[in-house]
Amino acid sequence: MRSFFRVLSDRTATIVGSPWAFVATAVVTLAWLAVGPWCGYSDTWQLTMNTAASQVTFLIAFLLQSTQNRDTRALHLKLDELLRTHQGARRQLIKLEEWSDADLEALRHDFERLRDARGRGGPAG
Repeated sequence: MRSFFRVLSDRTATIVGSPWAFVATAVVTLAWLAVGPWCGYSDTWQLTMNTAASQVTFLIAFLLQSTQNRDTRALHLKLDELLRTHQGARRQLIKLEEWSDADLEALRHDFERLRDARGRGGPAG
């Protein structure tokens, strides 16, 4: 089941992110608008598009989130491997994504102090 869902979410993300998906959505929307006068802009006409759009959005949100979660996990593993193998890297930064918000904020302040100590204050502003 998990493998099927992974394949489904990957393919959905690829399709939904393509220019063809945008074109198809635009065509469906224009067709729906063109049918409006014929239906007298009835409540059913509006409800049809409203319901379809809501359901598609709801389902795609879960599929895209699944893909995003997997990509994020893979990225973290790659970064952890770089930290593990790079001489001089702080090994405690491995699994940084599991730190508390307070610990992350403290680390951000440490990096700001390092940046300021080196005289790299960023762009003038």
